[in-house]
Amino acid sequence: MVIAGLTGGIATGKSTVSGVFKTCGAIIVDADVIARDVVQKGRKAWTGIVDAFGNEILLPDGGIDRPRLGEIIFNDPIRQQLLNRIVHPEVMAETHRRLAKIEHDFPDAVVILDVPLLFESGMDKGLSEIIVVYIPESLQIQRLMTRNGLSQDQALARIRSQMPVEEKKRIATRVIDNSGSIDTTRTATEAMYHLLTGTASVR
Repeated sequence: MVIAGLTGGIATGKSTVSGVFKTCGAIIVDADVIARDVVQKGRKAWTGIVDAFGNEILLPDGGIDRPRLGEIIFNDPIRQQLLNRIVHPEVMAETHRRLAKIEHDFPDAVVILDVPLLFESGMDKGLSEIIVVYIPESLQIQRLMTRNGLSQDQALARIRSQMPVEEKKRIATRVIDNSGSIDTTRTATEAMYHLLTGTASVR
């Protein structure tokens, strides 16, 4: 089994690349999906979040109000770190459980570990391949403003709250440049998939 980490920055197009990998035949383990699962009502992370942030971050049905929680932590790095300490261990444990099951069921699989905060969470440790989806920060700002209806200052604040994509690019083992057309990105991603499967020539 081949496991490759996939990350990028906000609005760099990581989800697009992940979708192409899935179409090629890779198994996607999506940390965002796992993070939503582990904070379901009654689970350990849910209890920890409610204890730390109070009932005001709950929806009427008892689920976590993710936008409300996001507003709280976005402007408060200390509380953001607190949330990470609650959620990340549960995400890590569930990720390892899923990877073990995949290895048992599909030992020859190419697995893409899709993690927005791959480096920040330490989930890059032990991975031989780390793929970063890259666009320059100027384009990142433009795309985020268009996608989310944000001002330039708002977009920049969200981008600067993460590790710079230039730094991620520097420490990656592989880079997919998503600055151009979707067809160019698709072609580059398909080539990367074939490289991971060992069917492409490595130069």
